[in-house]
Amino acid sequence: MAEFIKLYNENPDPRKIAQIVQVLRKGGLVIYPTDTVYGLGCDISNTKALEKIARIKGIKLAKANWSFICADLSNLSDYVKQIDSPTFKLLKRALPGPYTFILPGNNNLPKEFKKKKTVGIRIPDNNIARALVLALGNPIVSTSIKDDDDILEYTTDPELILEKWDNLVDVVIDGGYGDNVPSTVIDVSDGDYVVVREGKGATNII
Repeated sequence: MAEFIKLYNENPDPRKIAQIVQVLRKGGLVIYPTDTVYGLGCDISNTKALEKIARIKGIKLAKANWSFICADLSNLSDYVKQIDSPTFKLLKRALPGPYTFILPGNNNLPKEFKKKKTVGIRIPDNNIARALVLALGNPIVSTSIKDDDDILEYTTDPELILEKWDNLVDVVIDGGYGDNVPSTVIDVSDGDYVVVREGKGATNII
């Protein structure tokens, strides 16, 4: 049974954030709000938690293309090769915001992602998501929670999310209704800027 924890985006309760971070540190899975759709995440440094998400998604961990949720751009150099000035300015302009940027990964990527040449970096414009990352002290690996419904691809109601995911995760955060449009994905890994997926967020930022 997952814990259902209410948090307010304007001012997330630090005690509840600390409680959720303890779950993440122990290898727990958490569903949390972003500035787009709700995400399923775990501690980037916990192999067992990463494997759990891979099993849920029905993929091999080595083939997973998940985003790293960061609190700000200061985490960038931990996982990303040095980027040029125009790319950095683009990131500063767009983030925090509803974008995922695919960037060239460096040698410090967690061992589960060592073979990957690129990494998706996401800094949501959502205080709950960023507070979790700040309190945890490192990024959360994240994937969107897709729905089986052909009409509505992403569930937006936290109570319905709890109903569906109750036995699969440890915590579902109620941060209010989510969006049903995912982030815009922009590949900037090789110098060109390519929109891989148009989602929430204007593509004219590039």
